[in-house]
Amino acid sequence: MSLHRVAVLAMPSVLAFEVGLPHKFLPPELYDVRVTSADGGPVPTSAGFSLVPEHGPEILRTADTVIVPGHQAGPQTGVPVEPGIVGALRAAPRVLSICTGAFVLAAAGLLDGRRATTHWLHAARFRELFPQVEMDADVLYVDEGDVLTSAGNAAGIDLLLHLLRRDHGAEVAARVARRAVVAPWREGGQAQFIDVPVPGGGPGTAATRDWALAHLGLPLTLDDLAAHAAMSVRTFTRRFRAETGQSPGRWLVTHRVQLARRLLEGSDLPVEQVAERAGFGTTVSLRQHLHAAIGMSPLAYRRSQRAPVGA
Repeated sequence: MSLHRVAVLAMPSVLAFEVGLPHKFLPPELYDVRVTSADGGPVPTSAGFSLVPEHGPEILRTADTVIVPGHQAGPQTGVPVEPGIVGALRAAPRVLSICTGAFVLAAAGLLDGRRATTHWLHAARFRELFPQVEMDADVLYVDEGDVLTSAGNAAGIDLLLHLLRRDHGAEVAARVARRAVVAPWREGGQAQFIDVPVPGGGPGTAATRDWALAHLGLPLTLDDLAAHAAMSVRTFTRRFRAETGQSPGRWLVTHRVQLARRLLEGSDLPVEQVAERAGFGTTVSLRQHLHAAIGMSPLAYRRSQRAPVGA
């Protein structure tokens, strides 16, 4: 079986951490990952050193997937993309961006009329430059099939693991995640940012969130959460969304799914007890929410997480 060819395009002031992520999270036995710059020459990085690629931009033309890591120049000034690079990106079977790499894809016209994301700090500037793109700064990554975009550093890892699951299944992605000591799965729709300043000042919801996390097994309602925070339901909902980027109900489901996954990964509890401890009540509810979040049943997820590391 031939290796899947991946070209990593390092633009000027490329983020040093992100340019190395494809080598770390796309296994060499499955992917041939190579780095180039727009002209094949040295390119400055964000870390104060220059990257000297071993390959020229011609690898973009033969790549199965092109990955564009983030760079520092885009959010302030946009990023000029040479016509040859635009053509190569448009011709690529699949293109992926990490963080501000989305500015390059948008400048090449690949995101027109599509949903995309980037780091939330740069979303406003992105919208100014590319109003034709549906910017969603409230998620970790967006999969549009042949074009995928992600938020900042850690979300780039999430997207690469998502790509790996798409190409080779959950067991392979879980093994790679274990070796790197990162979470094997974070839902793409999870909010990027947490604990932003509360508009208008006043008390926040952090204490109530801590309390809820300690009592996920209880049948918590919106009224229960608002009462704990000593707020009206309307005020609590508004402040909660401002701080977390999610509704209280969605936040609860996200953390209950995370707890259920930890229990499935690290214990031999029957699925019925996992559902109860995670606050879903029934196995049917657990199965529905887990499948909606990660596309797997509880038993299938448990099996995927217990695959032999060296297999």
